[in-house]
Amino acid sequence: MIPAVSCIAAVLLFTIPFAVSAQTDSVQATDARGTTLRLARPAQRIITLAPNLTELAFAAGAGERLAGVARYSDYPPAARRLPVISDAVQFDLERMLVLRADLVLAWQGGTPPDAIVRLERAGLPVFVAGAAGLEDIARNITAIAQLAGTTAVGVKARVAFDADLRMLRMRRHEGPPVRVFYEIWDRPLMTVNNAHLISEIIGLCGGVNIFGELRSLTPEVSREALLAARPDIVLGGSSADTPADFAARWAALPPPFNAWTARHLPADLMQRPTPRILDGARQLCAHLDTIRAARR
Repeated sequence: MIPAVSCIAAVLLFTIPFAVSAQTDSVQATDARGTTLRLARPAQRIITLAPNLTELAFAAGAGERLAGVARYSDYPPAARRLPVISDAVQFDLERMLVLRADLVLAWQGGTPPDAIVRLERAGLPVFVAGAAGLEDIARNITAIAQLAGTTAVGVKARVAFDADLRMLRMRRHEGPPVRVFYEIWDRPLMTVNNAHLISEIIGLCGGVNIFGELRSLTPEVSREALLAARPDIVLGGSSADTPADFAARWAALPPPFNAWTARHLPADLMQRPTPRILDGARQLCAHLDTIRAARR
C-alpha cells in the first residue's frame, strides 16, 4: 500500500500552479505582487534579502544554490557559512552582479519597493515572497522549489507543513478566549493587529488579540492603553534574550503590570514566516492552555 503522505505529494506534483514545462527547462512562479517570474532554467545562484527567505530556500531544497544571504541568516546552521551581502534595507548590488546571481528573493513589506525596482533595472530576476497567512508559507516553499528546480523537496516540505498546520487547527479550546497582548518591541511598546500572521496564531490557539482591531499592522500602544485592555497574558521575545529577562522586565513595572503572566517566546519561531513558526505556535498554545487550566 502507498503511504498517504506519498499520495498527497504525488497529487501536489500535478496540481501546484508553478509546474515546470515538460518541453523545456524553463520554470516560473507567481509572486506576492501577482507578477509571474519566468526563468530560462532553474536558478543556480540565489541571493536572499531577509533571514526568513534564507530559511525558506533551505526548506525548499535550494540551500546549496545560495550564493549570498541576508544578515542574521542563522538557520539552519549551514546558512551561517554563506556570504552576507544584504540586510533589511540595503544590499551590495555590485557584488550580486559579480556573483552572477540568477534569482533574488525579496520580502514583501520588508524589502523597500524602490530597492526591488533597482534590482530589476540591473537585470536581476526578483521573486517577492509574502505571508499574509500561514498557508502562504507553504506556497512560498513551493514557488522557491519550482524556481530552483528542487520540486520534489519542496512538495515534501509543503506536505509536512500542511499536515502540522491541520493538526493544530483540529485542536479544541474550551472556555472563554484568552486575552493576549503580544509584544514585538518594548521601546516604544509595539504589538500587532489582526492582519498580522502572529494574530492568526493567537486565534489558532484559542486566544484573542486585545489590540487586533487597530488599523496599523504593527501599532505602538501606551502602557495606559495596555492596562485598560486587561490582557490575561503577555507574550513576546524580541526585546529579551531569555525567558528570565522577559519575565523580570515585566515584573519590574509597577502594579498591576507585575501581576500579569508574562511568557517568553523565541522571536525566530514567531516572527520569521518559515516552517518553524508552527513550533512557535505550539509553544504559544501551551501558554494559553496554562491560563485556561488555572481558570478551572
